[in-house]
Amino acid sequence: MKFEKSELILNPDGSIYHLNLFPEDISDTIITVGDPNRVTDISKYFDHIELKKEKREFHTHTGTLNGKRLTVISTGIGTDNVDIVFNELDALANIDFTTLEIKKNRIRFEIVRVGTSGAIQPEIPLDSFLLSEYGVGFDGLLYFYKNRGIQNTEISDNLIQHLGWEDGPLKPYVFKYDQNLADKISQNRIRLGVTITNSGFYGPQGRQLRLEPKDSGFLSKLAAFSFRNLRITNLEMETSGIYGLAQLLGHRAISLNCILANRATGEFSKNPHLAMDKLIRFTLERLTSY
Repeated sequence: MKFEKSELILNPDGSIYHLNLFPEDISDTIITVGDPNRVTDISKYFDHIELKKEKREFHTHTGTLNGKRLTVISTGIGTDNVDIVFNELDALANIDFTTLEIKKNRIRFEIVRVGTSGAIQPEIPLDSFLLSEYGVGFDGLLYFYKNRGIQNTEISDNLIQHLGWEDGPLKPYVFKYDQNLADKISQNRIRLGVTITNSGFYGPQGRQLRLEPKDSGFLSKLAAFSFRNLRITNLEMETSGIYGLAQLLGHRAISLNCILANRATGEFSKNPHLAMDKLIRFTLERLTSY
């Protein structure tokens, strides 16, 4: 299969279109963050930085820490950006830019999202770390790809019934984390959770400023959902897209969340930068210890 130039778009210098990267610019171990400024918050701990590139909201630093080569890249907010980043990262690894054909020997990434999130269960403390066991997509991205065979339809079907959305236009999709990578990273201090990925920060997450949400009881309904001892724990904006695309492309991915807000109690972290820095240092220590 040879890709048309309109499908695999390269810049004049031969780099991939949005990320502005070449295949040799990235490691097989990748940390993704939403905020471009957080790339520096992570790479400042590297022993050596070999590459810094940026284009639009996509900032990339590659370097080494304790002898391990790492890449950290910003996705920007939302699964629409995740769609760009994951497809282009995979293309860098698994498509020959000279022949425009898929390589025979595939590369599998280990990808760790490090991000912030808001809890919806009152017992989840501020500044704690949560590993998303499942990502539940309320954004629709994965319905543009053939994926039915690897979705967890039991959870999504029960959630749809719980919300009373059987005839509604929005059908959540559910993907699980990579167990192997989670076992390498996780520790007892990290709780597992079921993470909702929303298509926005305000109305889609039940927030009200001047616009009134369609369903004022949305958050309480999510918090009340239970299926086989699984409860929805937190809300953010990338995890389901990361999990779904990673599985479809054959990569390993997990999402680590720093809980900065608790929507059930109305609280917000008193020192969000410090809390996030602790998660960053934890992630780097775990990634370089195996």
